[in-house]
Amino acid sequence: MREVDAVIGRRLTSDVALVNQIAGYIVHAGGKRMRPKLVLLFANALGFQGPERFELAAVVEFIHTATLLHDDVVDESSLRRGKQTANALFGNAASVLVGDFLYSRAFQMMVSTNRMRVLDVLAEATNIIAEGEVLQLMNMHDPDISVEDYLRVIRYKTAKLFEASARLGAVLADASAEVEDACAAYGRALGTAFQLIDDVLDYEGDTQALGKNVGDDLREGKPTLPLLVAMERGTAEQRELIRNAIQHGEVERLPDIIEIVRATGALEATREAARREAEHAREKLSLLPLNKWQEALLEFAFLSVNRSS
Repeated sequence: MREVDAVIGRRLTSDVALVNQIAGYIVHAGGKRMRPKLVLLFANALGFQGPERFELAAVVEFIHTATLLHDDVVDESSLRRGKQTANALFGNAASVLVGDFLYSRAFQMMVSTNRMRVLDVLAEATNIIAEGEVLQLMNMHDPDISVEDYLRVIRYKTAKLFEASARLGAVLADASAEVEDACAAYGRALGTAFQLIDDVLDYEGDTQALGKNVGDDLREGKPTLPLLVAMERGTAEQRELIRNAIQHGEVERLPDIIEIVRATGALEATREAARREAEHAREKLSLLPLNKWQEALLEFAFLSVNRSS
């Protein structure tokens, strides 16, 4: 990861001062760097240790960072990773444009690997992520979406870049199609589990640990799985309270809604769904060689669902 950070530092530079300022602010704001770690872990697990893995790890972090810049503008968020969002500090227009810069810089870096398969994987991923953003926008303030619709948004918007990151490690190692697909399936399941736990923490965590405001999903009118399960299991009165909150983005009664999602077992049901996804991810590693990187990937799946931030 030190090598990846060095690539990020070199590739982040621009002749435009504001680009450097905003891009540097968000890239260095913390974060778990899960997607670049997946590139490195899968490449190493499959025996590839060339320098391209550092370049592609930085690429997926740039793409992820660009999505964060755009997300925070769309969601009107003011806090991420315990710090003010870029849009809160620099304005919406600058945040969107620097997000565009990061996307285009990522594609410049992809070309440098001289592998058409890399371009194919990441072009598809960025396209599907954009579709996921639009799907989520369409679902905002709609309490009647199905669990399947909700999971589709997760798989497009969040899990797709996890999937692409894992697949890239296999692509670099010239793995077979079967192994490449297994790596991708691991990433997809891991990303789904990770987002499910994020949705739990929006009702179970605290602002300081999360680095964002508790209840942000409800404030934005996002019908996440804890709310969908609570509506399914709750009384008519509880269901109506949650429906109104989703429709109007109301957080005035957030303590009551948190109590409902806890009392109905919605949080534990969502955690259990995340555990199933993590176990599915672990099963996909059976095609990889037994080595310390494969063991790390097993642990990675466990940690994704056993976290508090």
